[in-house]
Amino acid sequence: MKIWVDADACPVVIKDILFKAAVRAELPLILVANQFIRVPPSEWISSLRVGSGFDVADNEIVRQANAGDLVITSDIPLAAEVIAKGAHALSPRGELFTRDSIGSRLNMRDFLETLRSSGEHTGGPAPLHARDRQAFAAQLDKLISRHQRLR
Repeated sequence: MKIWVDADACPVVIKDILFKAAVRAELPLILVANQFIRVPPSEWISSLRVGSGFDVADNEIVRQANAGDLVITSDIPLAAEVIAKGAHALSPRGELFTRDSIGSRLNMRDFLETLRSSGEHTGGPAPLHARDRQAFAAQLDKLISRHQRLR
């Protein structure tokens, strides 16, 4: 299992959790972004810089992710694409996207986008709280443990 990170929008605190988990579990962690991302020196951690442009990083993650890999993203369409390939998708808030839940998440995203385009202010995402970090770390540990049992 490789862990792919949609790194342009991933909070630093979540990246720190991922760095520790990748080294501890000896799993490849690749941060994909259209800008330079500093990563700690480790054989398990790398960054991949892609060109700038709409969805360039997302498209690269979809291209390279395989069934069984884990993708960290809050981007619902990206999550849907990697789930269709058999990968897992986890948000920085600890929400595990699944085949069963991703359709309703896409519908809600599209609905909110329609509201915003009509001039309605829907607000942005809530700040990341300690409970979000804990939920993320717990879900990440669960996925890594399941992977290690199957390995």
